[in-house]
Amino acid sequence: MTASRYSDVLRRIESALESAGAVFARFTPGAIATEYKAGHDPVTEADRAVDRVLRENLLRDGEGWLSEESADDMSRLNKSHVWVVDPLDGTREFVAGISEFCVSIGFVEEGCPVAGGIYNPATKESILGAIDSGVLYNGHSVRASQRTSLQGALILASRSEVKRGEWQRFQSAEYQVRPTGSVAYKLGLVAAGKADATFTLTPKNEWDVAAGCALVKSAGGFIATLDNRPLRCNKRNPLLSGLVASGAQLQESLLHALEGWLPLDATRSR
Repeated sequence: MTASRYSDVLRRIESALESAGAVFARFTPGAIATEYKAGHDPVTEADRAVDRVLRENLLRDGEGWLSEESADDMSRLNKSHVWVVDPLDGTREFVAGISEFCVSIGFVEEGCPVAGGIYNPATKESILGAIDSGVLYNGHSVRASQRTSLQGALILASRSEVKRGEWQRFQSAEYQVRPTGSVAYKLGLVAAGKADATFTLTPKNEWDVAAGCALVKSAGGFIATLDNRPLRCNKRNPLLSGLVASGAQLQESLLHALEGWLPLDATRSR
């Protein structure tokens, strides 16, 4: 990783991920009490405890805050620098004892994700980076996939979307589809070159993807919303149409494979 003008931000992210890991050590995946929010999304004491630790480690005067587990303070809309975090992305997997969940920390500058960090406490994977310095996976420099064709590619799919049957049309001998929890974790693996691509067929919130998108961009990959537009964060409504991410050279073939799902204006914009 080269020198970065976001070096202070990266230090804060790294410290926050370490503190979050210490919080997770107090809980046992698969053996934790669960509550349900509106919309039947699960939440645990781990979600709330990590949220508190992240805020303590990250937030400074003049910066905004958007977290799945915090009340949304619309003053963030007037801030040029905003933290967009998910204390526990993949809570369903955490509750089920499946090791596909993570802490997700994104740093947004003027609406663009520019730095991020992801930590999976079950697998001890740490992914950290900024757009001007590259990405580290467990301390080692990595790049997004250099693959030029979907043939033989590994595409990470939403475990929930696969379970609902939404990925049936993407079952192909040309590439491998692997159901995986936590969209943030999937994006981190794409940034690290551990998978070639991922996409969602359903809307996602900014806190689900801000960190992972910053990492994919920092690793030289391609990232766009499902309507094939650049990702912008810190909007009044944080809900996004969905997301597409891959190594840079897979952009065209991936968008072609998604044509049946893309809005018409997205198809025309290619």
